[in-house]
Amino acid sequence: MRKQRRNFDEEHEEHIDESWLIPYADILTLLLALFIVLFASSTVDKSKYESIMEAFKSELTGTKIENKDSGLSIKPSDKESDEKTDQQEQATVPVVEEAQSKEEIELEQLKQQLTKYIEDNNLQAVITLQDTKRGVEISLKDVILFDPGKADLKAISFKTLDVLVGLSKTVTNPISIEGHTDNVPIKNSKYQSNWELSSARAVSVLHFFESKSIAKERLQFVGYGEYQPLFPNDTKEHKQANRRVNIVILRKG
Repeated sequence: MRKQRRNFDEEHEEHIDESWLIPYADILTLLLALFIVLFASSTVDKSKYESIMEAFKSELTGTKIENKDSGLSIKPSDKESDEKTDQQEQATVPVVEEAQSKEEIELEQLKQQLTKYIEDNNLQAVITLQDTKRGVEISLKDVILFDPGKADLKAISFKTLDVLVGLSKTVTNPISIEGHTDNVPIKNSKYQSNWELSSARAVSVLHFFESKSIAKERLQFVGYGEYQPLFPNDTKEHKQANRRVNIVILRKG
């Protein structure tokens, strides 16, 4: 009985040595950390690489990394994001400014040429010019274009319109042709109101421009009738000023 118990104690005292598991687990952990570092470092820049090396050093030595955002994080820092945004803005803004500057230079040249033509031909009484937010606005009084109550262009208007067409071809901007009247009711069976008359006059000018090879997609028209007067319709002079067709070289922006 005592011999059997001794054999049992000897067998009980024998056990498998598991001390090898500790270094094996350490090796696996280090290998995993190495592969993560290699993967992460393939997508980072120099500063990020240095941070990763710090993390790797910490993993091997057990030292603490002071900045919780450094190391293996692939999220770019705020500074990096700001630098990239600034670079993108700097690359985009000059292109936009250059395009805008080119358009403004062309419109300024167009305005100078129009001003010279008006002055050289003493047309200040019937043609006015403005540079507005919309664009370069050329306003022609109806007396230079039409007979009273009609929308057919007078032959004497062709020379002036030819010049305006030629200058309009120096730019590629859209062109809006806008008809206006005074508040005197139309006494013509062909047009039911000043809206129809102002629209018909704008269309006549538009067709003239189109016949001179101005691209159709650049052209548009509108008839305002009596509802956008320059002056109160209280005098003959004011009514004459309100009867007009505006040719507006529109800004693209």
